[in-house]
Amino acid sequence: MQKIAISIGDLNGIGLQIALEAHEKIKKICKPIYCINKDLLKEGAKLLDLDIPKDFELEKVKGKFIIKPGTVTKEAGAYSFDSFTTAIKLASKKKVDAIVTLPINKESWNKADVHYKGHTEVLRDYFGKDAIMMLGCPKLFVALYTEHIALRKVAKKIDEDKLLNFLLDFYKNVKQSNIAVLGLNPHASDNGVLGDEEIHIIKAIKKANKQLGENIFKGPLVPDTAFSPMNRKNYNYYVCMYHDQGLAPLKALYFEESINVSLNIPIIRTSVDHGTAFDIAYKKNKVSLKSYINAVKEAINLSK
Repeated sequence: MQKIAISIGDLNGIGLQIALEAHEKIKKICKPIYCINKDLLKEGAKLLDLDIPKDFELEKVKGKFIIKPGTVTKEAGAYSFDSFTTAIKLASKKKVDAIVTLPINKESWNKADVHYKGHTEVLRDYFGKDAIMMLGCPKLFVALYTEHIALRKVAKKIDEDKLLNFLLDFYKNVKQSNIAVLGLNPHASDNGVLGDEEIHIIKAIKKANKQLGENIFKGPLVPDTAFSPMNRKNYNYYVCMYHDQGLAPLKALYFEESINVSLNIPIIRTSVDHGTAFDIAYKKNKVSLKSYINAVKEAINLSK
């Protein structure tokens, strides 16, 4: 049975409740190791009015603070970062087969002077690899060419060589034979009428297919029809130019089922595809376990 390190996420959010409530199901399919210390676990379980399972195995992460449900604090931000880096180290040293991350809060990280926008950026820096963020479920996967950057900066990032490398790395990791690539502009620019970024996208697609010796990548697809029922019959994997271009349709269609998978790094990392949900943190009968359970299952599958 695989060992999976669970990064506990922001303790002011829903992560600990998910971990506790899902434990009985999760322990049947893997050996979970939770990156949290006893004191904070006890405090959180008391607030939730939940019992701590006797077989709830911990990897100690130092730290002590008062949990404040639904609140952005630097203490919770720092602790969630430390929990995550603890899980990374366990995987890097082969003490676990994979890691699964519960949600962090970017504002809390910022308050704690953690200068990353999310998990993927940390992994990219830690391993010195071009980690790829892919999200979805078996019905639909989207890979993000740009992630947590301001929308006004996206167009400047559409670079032929960088996109080419992204496409080749993505193919190497997913090995799919039919992948849609979206344009950036409305109508995929209408042959340059609405912008010239698609020229770089077209060149990158052609070069990638030539290097692979096969017509793998299709596009650029018009963004507003790319996820239509007809196109989703043809494509299961999409490369999107920016964050909301991929995540808005994905979450509209498969919000509770979706997970996050980090590709192109030397460890296996999956995650829930939702945030800390401060509005329902530490409230009874509000939390869905689907994304977390799916993330654990995928981590197990990838580690086999």
